[in-house]
Amino acid sequence: MPVIGTAGHVDHGKSTLVQALTGIDPDRLREEKERGLTIDLGFAWLTLPSGRDVGIVDVPGHERFIKNMLAGAGGIDLALLVVAADEGARPQTREHLAILDLLEVPAGLVVITKCDLVEPEYADLVEAELEETLEGSRLEGAPVVRVSAATGQGLEELTRQIDSLLDAAPAKRDLGRGRLPIDRAFTIQGFGAVVTGTLIDGALEVGQEVVLLPGGLKARIRGLQRHRTKVDRLEPGTRAAVNLSGVHVDEIHRGMVLARPGAADVAHSLAVRLSASRILTHPLAHDSEVTALCATAESQARVRLLDADMLSGGSECWAQLVLDSPIALAAGDHVVIRSPNETVAGGRAVLLNPRRLRRNHTPTIEMLERLLQGTPGSRMLDALLAGPADLRSLGAALHLEPGAADEACEELVARGDVLKRAETLVARAWLESAQSALVASVDAFLKANPLRRATPREHARGAVRQAAAAFDLIAESALEAGLLEARGPGLARPGYEAVLTAAQQAEVEIFLAGLRANPYSPPTDRIPSPGLLAFLVERGDVEDAGSGVVFEAGAFRQMAARTRAHIEANGSVSLAEARDLFGTSRKYAQAFLEHLDALHVTRRNGDLRTLR
Repeated sequence: MPVIGTAGHVDHGKSTLVQALTGIDPDRLREEKERGLTIDLGFAWLTLPSGRDVGIVDVPGHERFIKNMLAGAGGIDLALLVVAADEGARPQTREHLAILDLLEVPAGLVVITKCDLVEPEYADLVEAELEETLEGSRLEGAPVVRVSAATGQGLEELTRQIDSLLDAAPAKRDLGRGRLPIDRAFTIQGFGAVVTGTLIDGALEVGQEVVLLPGGLKARIRGLQRHRTKVDRLEPGTRAAVNLSGVHVDEIHRGMVLARPGAADVAHSLAVRLSASRILTHPLAHDSEVTALCATAESQARVRLLDADMLSGGSECWAQLVLDSPIALAAGDHVVIRSPNETVAGGRAVLLNPRRLRRNHTPTIEMLERLLQGTPGSRMLDALLAGPADLRSLGAALHLEPGAADEACEELVARGDVLKRAETLVARAWLESAQSALVASVDAFLKANPLRRATPREHARGAVRQAAAAFDLIAESALEAGLLEARGPGLARPGYEAVLTAAQQAEVEIFLAGLRANPYSPPTDRIPSPGLLAFLVERGDVEDAGSGVVFEAGAFRQMAARTRAHIEANGSVSLAEARDLFGTSRKYAQAFLEHLDALHVTRRNGDLRTLR
């Protein structure tokens, strides 16, 4: 369902026009009615002559409420730029027009209101002046309709024009990642928390589990409404009211995003291609402090210009925004930045949470350009160079329809640039680099610990700084390629063996001979150094039971088998029985049984052990 948004200077008749069209007063706040001034967003709906239902977002025109205007302008399909016939274009007319440009609103038309207050010749002058105001904007050449909410003049023509423009509007894309930037949160007695907003990028259904970001609150959709009518499912582009269970309204605020799990990210910084407003009066300098606004969210931010020192009106540059507080969004979302007194610039977020990007660095700028304007395949490959990703999630993050994402994936796999493991995509260049880092970390550990036969996996994962799932993929691919081999829970180069010195070999032989001579009561006064003992354990020569007790490996296996047989025959074994079973002392029997517990062979119940 399309959504229409108003725009224009304060007191130019936006809310009155909406009420005349719909019969609904969009000014819902008592203060708004008392002052005759729209402060926050208002909402209404309308059935057009074609039978098409549309939602309408009415925004405030006063300069003090520009942030509220921005919250309402995101996600609209058609803008109505409202200009009063008795005043013509005013400051907020121009700023709202600039915002519509920065948000790349798909279509719009100009509505000259209050035409009953002026002569037609005067309205002609206002329309002629508007042509100059609109020049170079997205609304240049847009239809102009003259209306009077008081007399009804032009309202039918206006609805016909809206219908005609919406006929040509592109269909809302369903990227499978339903998101609802929240513009209102309130409670309905007996139902609980309700949030409203414009649904984008996917559908929502009753019963779905959702999250509220930032914060990660989990909730379930209890009910959905569109134009006060209950529905089971809402399609992207719909003005929606969502009844939630599992959260309290006090935990929710404007600026949060209701999303299906994985549909949005929480960004602390982002890279964006900024286009400066055409009416910008003061150039934006590198490292300036600004307010960043995205849909209904806002955060103070520092803007780092990446390929310029200054951004002037009408110019463009790459920038990294470092946010004071996190914002939930997805790559491709529009971001607008403001100084205290004016709208400065805007653009689409291209990269979320990048590390500090280098200024005036050609490879960085080229990478960002590919992410913004490259082919689906090149954009997908650039994204995968940062690490593996699920095909569906990656396609949605790149704003690709499922068919386009599949086609790009097939192209990259056919070229050999990308490997596909189930639904996970891996860039070959990333994987080869990660494999090299893994092999280097294995070599470095074994060089520092020459008596170890293998590098523990957890140590290697920490060294290459990868999440568990990504590390497992790297390790398995390195094993398949023959770069490494698995040794128990560790990794080593194929054929690698630790080599003992002559002195160490002599020490080992004497130690092992002592263990074999007294298998159930092994000597404890000639235990090798921790490193050498670990080597013997890893090689499978001995079993370290702890507490200074080390058994020869064959003897330990025999003891374990006899203990298991005893428990199977008698139901349990006691410490005294184990001591007598092997003709040893309490010290050795206790260390032996506690080691069986640690190996999950036995379970202690009071003074007895039973099999697990």
